[in-house]
Amino acid sequence: MIFLFLSSGLFLGWALGANNAANLFGTAVRTRMLRFQTAAVVCGVFAVLGATASGAGATKTLTRLGAVNTIAGAFMVALAAAAAVYMVLRRVALPVSTPQAIVGAIVGWNLFAGRPTEMATLQRIVFSWIFSLVLATALAAALYLGLAALVRRSHVHLLRQDVLTRAALIAVAAFAAYSLGANNIANVMGVFVSALPVPAVQLPGLGIISGAQQLFFLGGLAIAVGMYTYSRRVIDRVTATVSEFSPLAAFVIVLAESLVLFLFSSQSLEAMLARHHLPRLPLVPVSATQAFIGAMIGIGLVKGSQSVRFRVLGEIVIGWVVTPAIAGLASFIGLFFLQNVFGLAVVAP
Repeated sequence: MIFLFLSSGLFLGWALGANNAANLFGTAVRTRMLRFQTAAVVCGVFAVLGATASGAGATKTLTRLGAVNTIAGAFMVALAAAAAVYMVLRRVALPVSTPQAIVGAIVGWNLFAGRPTEMATLQRIVFSWIFSLVLATALAAALYLGLAALVRRSHVHLLRQDVLTRAALIAVAAFAAYSLGANNIANVMGVFVSALPVPAVQLPGLGIISGAQQLFFLGGLAIAVGMYTYSRRVIDRVTATVSEFSPLAAFVIVLAESLVLFLFSSQSLEAMLARHHLPRLPLVPVSATQAFIGAMIGIGLVKGSQSVRFRVLGEIVIGWVVTPAIAGLASFIGLFFLQNVFGLAVVAP
């Protein structure tokens, strides 16, 4: 029965992987620098590692937004978010924001349960979404200018440059996948952490694996499967219609995106900045799609605005607005049916 309830989280993880693969290695595949199967396998492995090893930080923020306290309630919240993501993916084949979907679904649970949504946490999350887009834009523009100048001065032979570019694309895609798993696993399994206490296990050679890490591992596997099975259609749609990129631009876009995801999910970095009394970013799940779009805008600003197709960007932005609304409504209606039709407790006292 527990695995039946967890199925909605796994579905959401699959949808997240299918949705965000375009952000991780879509441009590299489109420019024919990497084979799809190679990129999908490498990124799947690192997404599982990132989710299992570093997924706790952003999860705590979602728990403060709304502590879903029954397994049936968590099931419906995750199912509503997954349905919203899948609906937009299916209709327009454009990447949508999974963090916005899960936040919308949690707010729907809060409304149904009569619990207040912690506005300070919600404001922090929304601000982080906006700031992550701006930060990705600035990072991409700066990195592209610096690396382009370095390439011009290096005088590397074209064949060697091709080999180095392919290796760099694989490395940055792996880093991006790790950062995605670390930051976005909160969207997939965060609502189950408080609703489903899983006992820790002792594994020889690995030490103690907490219950949350076991859930994160399952969610990471679902993300990896989504990358491999359904992401090709989204990759072809996004990279063909938003803009055309050189291999160097593809590398910079993914690097900027992965840095943004890492900054918003690294507990070690936050602790180090706190020790030195420096400003630190909140640990919140941010949208890989927004970071990816921000990085593309940064490249477009450097190369000239005509290289970015703003009509497609407008469609993506509409998806960012529609997705949380659909998720919140689906969550509220689904919780009503689970409680009043199926007799399941979706809210604990």
